[in-house]
Amino acid sequence: MPHDTPLIATIVVGLGLAFVFGAIANRFRIPPLVGYLLAGILVGPNTPGFVADQGLALELAEIGIILLMFGVGLHFSMKDLLSVRAIALPGAVVQIGFATLLGWGLAWMLGWSLGAGLVFGLALSVASTVVLLRALQERRLVETERGRIAVGWLIVEDLAMVLTLVLLPALAGVLGGVDQAPPPGGLYGLTASYGVWGVVGVTLAKVVAFVVLMLVVGRRVIPWVLHYVAHTGSRELFRLAVLAVALGVAFGAAKLFGVSLALGAFFAGMVISESELSHRAAEESLPLRDAFSVLFFVSVGMMFDPFSVMQHIWPVLGTLFIIVIGKSLAAFAIVLLFGYPIATALIISASLAQIGEFSFILAELGVGLKLLPEEGRDLILVGAILSIILNPVMFLVVDRLKPWLEQRRGGESAAAAAAPIGPATTIGQVATTGEKPEEDDAPAPTTLTNHTILIGYGRVGSLVGAALKQANEPFLVVEDADKTIGRLKADGIETVMGNAAKEDVFAAANPSLAKRLILAIPNAFEAGRIALLARAANPTIEIVARAHSDAEVEHLEGLGANTVIMGEREIARGIVEAVMKPEPDRQEKPATDPVPAT
Repeated sequence: MPHDTPLIATIVVGLGLAFVFGAIANRFRIPPLVGYLLAGILVGPNTPGFVADQGLALELAEIGIILLMFGVGLHFSMKDLLSVRAIALPGAVVQIGFATLLGWGLAWMLGWSLGAGLVFGLALSVASTVVLLRALQERRLVETERGRIAVGWLIVEDLAMVLTLVLLPALAGVLGGVDQAPPPGGLYGLTASYGVWGVVGVTLAKVVAFVVLMLVVGRRVIPWVLHYVAHTGSRELFRLAVLAVALGVAFGAAKLFGVSLALGAFFAGMVISESELSHRAAEESLPLRDAFSVLFFVSVGMMFDPFSVMQHIWPVLGTLFIIVIGKSLAAFAIVLLFGYPIATALIISASLAQIGEFSFILAELGVGLKLLPEEGRDLILVGAILSIILNPVMFLVVDRLKPWLEQRRGGESAAAAAAPIGPATTIGQVATTGEKPEEDDAPAPTTLTNHTILIGYGRVGSLVGAALKQANEPFLVVEDADKTIGRLKADGIETVMGNAAKEDVFAAANPSLAKRLILAIPNAFEAGRIALLARAANPTIEIVARAHSDAEVEHLEGLGANTVIMGEREIARGIVEAVMKPEPDRQEKPATDPVPAT
């Protein structure tokens, strides 16, 4: 057995230190990702002690990106994607152009060439997939309208970067770098006969071919494969099938069609989202998704050189200004121009105020083509790490800015207030928001009393809600998913939109005058927080919760739950009742009945 195991060492030390520093960060109410980045700095080549394999860490991080985008695709659909095309496409293009122009201006001030400024600006214009999605997931915004806009915006940025990575080697000589020798018969060889437009045409054709293949063939084949595996009854095989689809489609998309790994994984998830197995696929991929996304932040930290910040303080501040302020202001203005609420504009601008994996790839390619000086690559790395660390701060800032900006913007015209409600669905159209409340606003309090508050309306909550409705019990549902809210309203069920763990959202459900709280959500930690809020508002309220383990039962009962239902126990009880029930005709059978043949 080999004693030199860099892969095992990288995973063990990376995850171990990430856990330690992530827990410390969480203890001081700092986002855990700051701890993950610190763990990466400690195992990187710029600090003394153990040095992990940087190349292996980056490859492991790519797996995290694939699984993360696959998970987002599972909660997305083509209809969701098309519903935000009017804002995501022009918004992303304009924002990329504005950030590139700012980056080129800083490069010009540093005395770099036109080509260097172009590469530098493009690298600063594209947001990190992992950071953006983790930020949206932590705030439970992925399934909201603003979450869909952010994801759609991200996909347009990914497509733009794919095209950039293909075109840059072909244009390197024109921009002042060195031409990259194309492989015989390869894609770049088209430049010899058809020029740059040949490369553009073939690249776009490959992207379109991949999308069509996934929507026409993949939409039928992938769900069929998962259904077949599910019917085998093997959870291990099903989990393996989900991972094989996510990683296989992403890898095939990159190798055969020139599409990014992240984009390939997203489409794989999206074609499964229409299947009833999508929830199970999301559950099976979640543990690996979380573990490998942590390794992404560790790998980013490994590239950070703390001494480079001190040596180039003003260029670093300029780079950080473009990423955090320049890009954010551009996105904020674009979203407002399309008529969306201030809250949506603030969330989009904060989500995009960082850079990541595509920026690293573009920087390395620029240095390899002699377009970008090594100083530029270092600035991009430092800017990425600092912007990722500052990203949670940006969300705190926009939360503080929102009331002030809304007050300054107040005084809509009567015509605007009377406008019909609806998003922009075609390019150039402006969203009509009318009097629709923004998602971050405190919801209107209910007038119900002596009622039941149902938290969550998924597979468990919907069954509970149906029973309450049939029994004519007064109840309301607290839910934060747009699609579920729409279905509830169509069924005439009162809802409070938002995360029930937030005090203002939970207060709108009037817990002080409610008789019962049912926690139908599977997250025991979040359910515990809601139980605490309920018990503080109404000491006599009856709290019923669900759990998946004895430890969760103990946790929830310790926080005030009167009854905690554990799924496994109820399944066992149902089986025992079915088995022990006497046969209706047992008394009628003669004692001499022959034993049936086996």
